[in-house]
Amino acid sequence: MVPDLLGSAWIAWLVVVVVAVVLELLTLNLVFLMIAAGSLVGGLGAWALGLPWPLQILAAAALSAVLLLVARPLLLRRLVRGDARALTNVDALVGMPARAVDRFADGGGLARLDNGETWTARLHPSYEHEDVPLGTRLAVVAVNGATAVVAPIPADAEAPRPRGDLP
Repeated sequence: MVPDLLGSAWIAWLVVVVVAVVLELLTLNLVFLMIAAGSLVGGLGAWALGLPWPLQILAAAALSAVLLLVARPLLLRRLVRGDARALTNVDALVGMPARAVDRFADGGGLARLDNGETWTARLHPSYEHEDVPLGTRLAVVAVNGATAVVAPIPADAEAPRPRGDLP
């Protein structure tokens, strides 16, 4: 006896929805969420109305396409609206204040950043011939690999003003 696969099409639609939701959780780009919604409402809805499987697939595909073209851009615009993205990792170090941990020799030395990390540092090329004694206030102007490029902060200023581009 052959099982009635078309009679249990609702199970197939639920499997498609669950797979699409899992893929959405892995990708987080709202494409599979639109496919899941189209399959749930279009495919499962057409099955509930008693439509044949080709029309169920057509309804799911059509609704998924409409959601992808209309709802997804609106949702993405709504999600990315607001504050600028938060800087993380090395990007968050640029502009961070620091202190010279030892005297800089030949433009290089150690700097303790305000987040507590001690980095190998070198002076920005426009400051590399200046004397930087222990405890001098610095600011990170760039990060090259594992080296922070720093510039002295004048006593009356908040941030350094590098005099030229990095090489």
